[in-house]
Amino acid sequence: MESTVKEILASYNAAAALPDAYTIPAPWYTDARIAQLELQNVFSRTWQAVGRTAQVEQPGQYVTASVAAEPIVAVRGSDEKLRAFYNVCRHHAMTVMNEPCGHAQHMRCPYHGWTYNLEGELRGMTEFEGVCNFDRAQNGLVPVRVETWENFIFVNLDPQATPLRDFLGALVGRVTPLNFRDLKFVERRSYIQQCNWKVYVDNFLDGGYHVPHMHKGLNSVLDYTNYTIENVDRCCVQSSPVAVDKSSEASAAATRKGDRAYYFWQYPNFMLNWYEGYLDTNLVIPLGVDRCEVIFDFYFGDTSEAQMPYIRESMGVSERVQQEDIVICDGVQRGLSSRAYQAGRLSVRREAGEHLFHRLLAADLNDTRAAAAR
Repeated sequence: MESTVKEILASYNAAAALPDAYTIPAPWYTDARIAQLELQNVFSRTWQAVGRTAQVEQPGQYVTASVAAEPIVAVRGSDEKLRAFYNVCRHHAMTVMNEPCGHAQHMRCPYHGWTYNLEGELRGMTEFEGVCNFDRAQNGLVPVRVETWENFIFVNLDPQATPLRDFLGALVGRVTPLNFRDLKFVERRSYIQQCNWKVYVDNFLDGGYHVPHMHKGLNSVLDYTNYTIENVDRCCVQSSPVAVDKSSEASAAATRKGDRAYYFWQYPNFMLNWYEGYLDTNLVIPLGVDRCEVIFDFYFGDTSEAQMPYIRESMGVSERVQQEDIVICDGVQRGLSSRAYQAGRLSVRREAGEHLFHRLLAADLNDTRAAAAR
């Protein structure tokens, strides 16, 4: 007999301390009902990164994104205020803005030409004379909460959500000294992976456990024995001294600079990887129970033409690490469907970040507020 969602959730003990803890059970990664519950209880009620502040500096600039499977648009208004909306026309539900980003004088639905101003107000309807009891003022785009932090735009579908900086908590103070705003965006790369989004997050949060075994190049520039893991609020901060081995893989050694590397994870699905003069962010978007998209944005301090060979080489190092992680994550997803596996144990030395992630997730999935509101 198939287990109920309640039984699947109850099979994980979130109260167990790390030395006694197990991972969340395999059905949390393979059951479509859990994936649907995550859209409702996690992605619809947490702050989600949707773009860069530099993309919406001027009136009319906009970015589009998908949050909890909902189409979203964030746009700078004529009054210079940043707003976000469900990117859904109030006429027949067509997506209004259909490019990833751009600049527009207004937002015009391509289906029937309904037009909204930059403040989301409905301004024009084609051939709509004679329609009774229609209030144009009540048919603007539906707003969504939007806030910014550092280089990033975040939205939240929950009108009652805590402010962004409160949600980010200790991450704000940890990142400030690293001067993210001094870094310039260079490129975006996207990867489709055949695994549940949580598999990718678990891999990021294993405290470097897999690095010596799967990432030989990266391992050559990290002081693995002095790798640290710290959980604060909804954030895990992993850090390592950068100790370049001159006999190591040349490209990795040449592109990872400074004295220390920092790897930040913010619940549920946003990561920031920092070395001196370098940042890449990873955003993990669920596309189904066994499929996700991982979006990388790359930033550098010096983006002059003279630095482009270094920048290309540095992004090449990241590309190799990502390809190695794809092999890991896709393989783990296959194993999670095996009858031989139910749950695993956690390394006390390395996997405190995973333990935090699983407990935060369990709290959200067991939260009954969303179900009560339906």
